[in-house]
Amino acid sequence: MTTTVAQHTPAPRPGADADSSDAASTPAAKAAPERHNLLGMSREQMEAFFLSIGEKKFRAAQLMKWIHQEGSDDFAAMTNLSKPLREKLAQVAEIRGPGVIYEGTSSDGTRKWVLEVEDGSYVETVLIPAENGKRRTLCVSSQVGCSLDCSFCSTGKQGFQRNLTAAEIIGQVWVAQRSVGPRRDTANRPVTNVVMMGMGEPLLNFDNVVPAMKLMLDDNGYGLSKRRVTLSTSGVVPMIDKLGDEMDVSLAISLHAANDELRNELVPINRKYNIRALLDACHRYLAKCPDNRQITIEYTLIKDVNDQQEHAEQLAVLLKELPCKVNLIPFNPFPNSGYEKPSRNQTMRFQQWLYDAGYNATVRTTRGEDIDAACGQLVGRVKDRTKRSARHIQSVQLDAD
Repeated sequence: MTTTVAQHTPAPRPGADADSSDAASTPAAKAAPERHNLLGMSREQMEAFFLSIGEKKFRAAQLMKWIHQEGSDDFAAMTNLSKPLREKLAQVAEIRGPGVIYEGTSSDGTRKWVLEVEDGSYVETVLIPAENGKRRTLCVSSQVGCSLDCSFCSTGKQGFQRNLTAAEIIGQVWVAQRSVGPRRDTANRPVTNVVMMGMGEPLLNFDNVVPAMKLMLDDNGYGLSKRRVTLSTSGVVPMIDKLGDEMDVSLAISLHAANDELRNELVPINRKYNIRALLDACHRYLAKCPDNRQITIEYTLIKDVNDQQEHAEQLAVLLKELPCKVNLIPFNPFPNSGYEKPSRNQTMRFQQWLYDAGYNATVRTTRGEDIDAACGQLVGRVKDRTKRSARHIQSVQLDAD
């Protein structure tokens, strides 16, 4: 295992300079305008920004490529921009990503970052290589903590603090890509896939998650296929419908139980949107996709809770009308969870039961155990956030028609 603990280099605060402690007392420093952080801007926002400073909007595409494909945060290095424009940008704008608090590389090649965002909170990002390095999947967080309190989830036990901004979400991709190296061609991407499966419930941060995902798809951004960007939700039904109206990325459902009684215990949001309502939303989402698509069903196997043959049979019956594949995830224990990981043999039996029922069922391989790569584990050690905050399920979204 190779582990690098980065020097504490938090993301600079808006308008802050290296010598701000000396300069802050001067009237000029107090009056200095805040520079625009360009990192999270969509193509349309970037074009509007350039028009606002008296420049042509085609500059937006040039700058986006420097930021997202070259990983640059230095205007002076952007050689296809004129020197006067580079100087202007340095005065009115910046490219500010999260600060790296920790970076570790596992013996299996998994890489994990703990990143500090604007208010000093920490989030996690994990890069998982596969297929001899040809596939590199980045797991991205959408919130600081999570409000849904799924009983088997380490992140939920840390409480909820706030939504991440679009810049903080795309900033995780930016940090990972900069660490691996710039994209030199479309066949050799530092990040080939993105899954919104990190800390938080993405659909409870819809207004920031969707613009960030659009940057992932934009040809001037990361240029990823919509099949290679996946959003995972615990089942915020109205927002699944809203997502389908905005874009058609791949959709994963954190199901974990095939009956409402058990799912109410494991995934409390099921008490508001039950399994039937959730599956109906999945059908509506697929109907909006212009191509043949499957839903990924995520099912965390917990010893003696949901890993028996009766559970597999219930799951097979439940999903028979839904185009889907099943991703089985052996529970990853954490302190005081009250749950245990099933044996490998029991996991294989559960998979076989689904095979026999005609399902494509895969078992997620545990990766990065030596660097606490499971979601929420390392942040909980680096910064203790175990005191429960007020619940943050946004009523305006959850009560949407």
